[in-house]
Amino acid sequence: MSVTSPPAAPPQAPAQPSSPSTLLKSEDWWSVWIGLTLVVLAATRLLPSIPKAHLWTSNPLEAFPARSIPGLLTILFGYAGLTAVGIRVMGGSIRKYLPGFAVVFALGLVSMLLGAQSRLDHHGLEYALWGLLIGLAVANTVGAPGWLLAGAKSEWFIKIGLVLMGAEVLVSKILAYGPRGLIVAWIVTPIVILFMYFFGTRILRISSRTLVMVIACATSVCGVSAAIASAAACRAKREELSLVVGMSMLFTVAMMVGMPALSKVMGLDDYVAGAWIGGTVDSTGAVVAAGEIFSDRAGEVAALVKMIQNALIGIVAFVIALVWVWRFDASPSERPGMGEIWRRFPKFVVGFVGVSLFFSFVLIPLMGDEAVKDVIKTTKGLRNWWFALAFAAIGLESNFRQMTAQLSGGKPIWLYTVGQSFNIVLTLLAAWLAFGDVLFGPISE
Repeated sequence: MSVTSPPAAPPQAPAQPSSPSTLLKSEDWWSVWIGLTLVVLAATRLLPSIPKAHLWTSNPLEAFPARSIPGLLTILFGYAGLTAVGIRVMGGSIRKYLPGFAVVFALGLVSMLLGAQSRLDHHGLEYALWGLLIGLAVANTVGAPGWLLAGAKSEWFIKIGLVLMGAEVLVSKILAYGPRGLIVAWIVTPIVILFMYFFGTRILRISSRTLVMVIACATSVCGVSAAIASAAACRAKREELSLVVGMSMLFTVAMMVGMPALSKVMGLDDYVAGAWIGGTVDSTGAVVAAGEIFSDRAGEVAALVKMIQNALIGIVAFVIALVWVWRFDASPSERPGMGEIWRRFPKFVVGFVGVSLFFSFVLIPLMGDEAVKDVIKTTKGLRNWWFALAFAAIGLESNFRQMTAQLSGGKPIWLYTVGQSFNIVLTLLAAWLAFGDVLFGPISE
């Protein structure tokens, strides 16, 4: 079964500036409000310690000891309460939402527990992958009933997590290696996106432009996070997004293991290997793990390069929204204005950028680096819980039959494979030029 293009969007009336109704009725804006609420609570130290799964070997109860129970209950009731308010204001039914949310939370908890098993953790099989697999297992065996899917708000959960992720993308980190990191993260990425879009639409002839674009962004920027942002900007189908998420996570596991080994075989130094890993492995968590497999220094460089690359999420989403509104979804007789572009633009990106700027230019000067590091630990813990819920929900919403239909003779896999191969080669060249003493000389320790 081949991929078919989504029907052309009908001409729409020019969007009006965001009104109070728009700000309260949009899931995108509610991701911002909930994310900012949690940022304020974290910065003012009003939140208790965020529970984190501890490594365990044979007894899974060691993952969340008794002292974790108050924190787990805080996450459960706090997240349920915040999202229930949003559901109610947006006109949904809290009664239908909460039972499904409780089950999604339970699945997210199990995924956290599995990800903390010492052997699985050693091999980099993180909670996100387990959440996706558990959700897929339920959806494709017994099936996910409607009441459960009512609480599986995958895109909303991950958008809230992305707003919180802005706290980790500090301007100081972007400037840490100056132009070195920008060459690897900001020059290679748009080249790879354009190459993959051309290859997917012209060579492979995949008819769905939105599917091609989401795969390109997931491959070149930062995996699932970029997939969500780009899918929102170009209005990709839900099943297309599910397919890309599944492919991205499976390829990420393979690259997390393979990239450090390949770097060692090639005899790369810590800086070049770290920059190469940071610019190619998709997930931030997998980047850190892969870098540290090579060396502690490579792990640090990989994390910084990935953070610089993550900052592109907002820019990429804006450009995609601009292109789709003006080129693909526009009426032949009328070009939409900036109001339509703003209406299409993913609003959670505003929260992501705002939180990054707030931490960089307000919190650090007020509180100092060390205090802000503690706040970021809290926001990161909160973000991980949102992502755990999101990946379980993505699995529940994914049907293998629909995903198989989207494969269109294996073309999306070919696109991902060829695009990632091109990304690996080009990023290696950029890492060698920027971090290999070619363009800028030795890096001062």
